[in-house]
Amino acid sequence: MAKLSVNLNKFALIRNSRGTNYPDLIGMAKRTIQAGAHGITVHPRPDQRHVKYSDVFELSELLSKHPGIEFNIEGNPKPKFMEIVKEVKPDQCTLVPDDPGQLTSDHGWNLKNEGERIIPAINDLKEHGIRVSLFMDTDLEQIDIAGEIGTDRIEIYTEPYARAFGSALGDKIFNEVNIAACHANDIGLGVNAGHDLNLDNLGKLLSISCIQEVSIGHAIVVESFDYGFEETLRLYLKIVNN
Repeated sequence: MAKLSVNLNKFALIRNSRGTNYPDLIGMAKRTIQAGAHGITVHPRPDQRHVKYSDVFELSELLSKHPGIEFNIEGNPKPKFMEIVKEVKPDQCTLVPDDPGQLTSDHGWNLKNEGERIIPAINDLKEHGIRVSLFMDTDLEQIDIAGEIGTDRIEIYTEPYARAFGSALGDKIFNEVNIAACHANDIGLGVNAGHDLNLDNLGKLLSISCIQEVSIGHAIVVESFDYGFEETLRLYLKIVNN
């Protein structure tokens, strides 16, 4: 069974837009835990436009009281990011190749070009007892390199799948994700998935049985307008648990 990790970035973005603590990010994390989610994900970017570095420490303190809930911190392995992750020691750190001003993550690592930069970060995190995942496209050659340089998991970038879902191209891209996930699993890597997943497209994706975790944030916020937050999480957990 795959696990659902809820990305809280969008709640932090809404909070920051008014310069207040509304919505309260820790309060949303508590509601997420109470609703039965398996994990919490954050992506603190250098400009701190949504989740701030201070949020990471507060969330870590909260999750220390809930040992069954995994904490996943995403980001580019710049020095400040690495410093914070090593201090917090989350269950998982997902390394993502985004630039500081990037709107959102929109591609996986090109390890042919950046593998040498990533290896020290992977080793450093693992020495601190942190599971490492790399944000990757469905390119099998790149996934092979990910296995060779010592990461524990990959997170397959699923925006192409989500955008094509329900179209003539959808089955082709789903098959690419399926092949990539199975290949990663065959070479000993754990497999996560994330980006633009929602209540409509998640069920088909999770027919790929080797996917261990999905990280979802934006759609949960949007769908909460229709169903409410707790009911939205219930609907996601129903899909995940099935």
